[in-house]
Amino acid sequence: MTDVIVIGGGLAGLAAAVALGSTGATVELFESRPFLGGRATSYSLPDSEVIDNCQHVLLRCCVNLLDFYRRLAVDDKIQFFAEIPFMEPGGRVSVFRRGWLPAPLHFTESFLRLPFLNLRDKIAIARAFLAILAEHGKRKDLEDISMLDWLREKGQTPNAIGRFWRQVLVSAINEELDRMAASHGFQVVRLGFLATSDSYEMGVPNVPLGDLYGSQAWSGMPNVKLRLRSAVEKVEVTGGRVGSIISGGESYTAKQFISAVPFERLGKLIPEAEIDTTAFAHSSITGVHVWFDRPVTEMANATLLDRNIQWFFNKDGGRYIQLVISASRNLLEMPRQQVIDLAVKELREFLPLAREAQVLKAHVVKEARATFSAVPGLHRHRPESTTRLENLWLAGDWTQSGWPATMEGAVRSGYKAAEFTAAALDRPARFLIPGIK
Repeated sequence: MTDVIVIGGGLAGLAAAVALGSTGATVELFESRPFLGGRATSYSLPDSEVIDNCQHVLLRCCVNLLDFYRRLAVDDKIQFFAEIPFMEPGGRVSVFRRGWLPAPLHFTESFLRLPFLNLRDKIAIARAFLAILAEHGKRKDLEDISMLDWLREKGQTPNAIGRFWRQVLVSAINEELDRMAASHGFQVVRLGFLATSDSYEMGVPNVPLGDLYGSQAWSGMPNVKLRLRSAVEKVEVTGGRVGSIISGGESYTAKQFISAVPFERLGKLIPEAEIDTTAFAHSSITGVHVWFDRPVTEMANATLLDRNIQWFFNKDGGRYIQLVISASRNLLEMPRQQVIDLAVKELREFLPLAREAQVLKAHVVKEARATFSAVPGLHRHRPESTTRLENLWLAGDWTQSGWPATMEGAVRSGYKAAEFTAAALDRPARFLIPGIK
């Protein structure tokens, strides 16, 4: 009998599978789609162009995600950047980089020189940084108030909120400041900007996301079997235990089961688990892919101020640009061509070379269910890895991972579920790496 069946091939399920596979356990992973990675993947367009559904990035503080990549031997496919360019309409660039001072003062030099913020903005932001350091671990209401409420409490200027806090946090958490629990904003700023001098460095895969989880990455784990195009239609429960699953009309049994499906699917798939997900809602991300007839930039990436688009990523010598718009509810009902027209118009405000370049083709990906909405109070409803069923464990970025809806959060949840599962198999192991303190 198979030791473990994992339901769902997103990052949470993959992390659980690779962790358990490293113990020698036999694992079967069932994924309904023909590719792995869930919402962090890539696929081919009709013209055979391979694109990511949306550019996903990580920071060096994402220690479990980096461990996951090392386990799959693909960590060399992540390129890190030690500078964060902030670009204003018109093209002026401000660069955030570490200096010679130790953490948490390592940004002092570049921060003081940032031209897109005025002195009043910088004083306000500096005060907020100090408040985060002082209140971390002590203030008890951060899960229940919005980040915008906290910023206003700390006297942040409108410019600081719009050009710094919103720019950094909406991209990281995929939610607007007034809908974001302050605890998540604290975590991003503390770990990404204050904890260590290099934790802010941004990692961008230099291959399509799907290549990170391809067959070669799993070649060293013959005890892990990946079943693609294999939707799980039913989970059969008897006597407080999962006995088997049904996929493609066939029954599959195992000793232990891990559900790594999104929250909106869990209730119908395993109602016996009695997990209440009614408090959860989605937040969307829109990716716009644009191919020009000539290079329009030499920059690798930049965060873009004061417009709808928040980031651009140079994917092919400046000719292919990927644009990202987080928390993009206002674009969901907009026709795709209008989204393209809006994105190209805004991009040309930042990149002068794009003004004369012709758009050869463009593609829009609207991820309406990209992440859960990290609203205040939701922490009470995020379930633990354990369930009322004896041999069923939960994984997914929406569970109690200790992180918001990020790739790091997904991997952490997969590792947590794998630890419980390994113990139940009498193969106790630790997979979860403690985060930066």
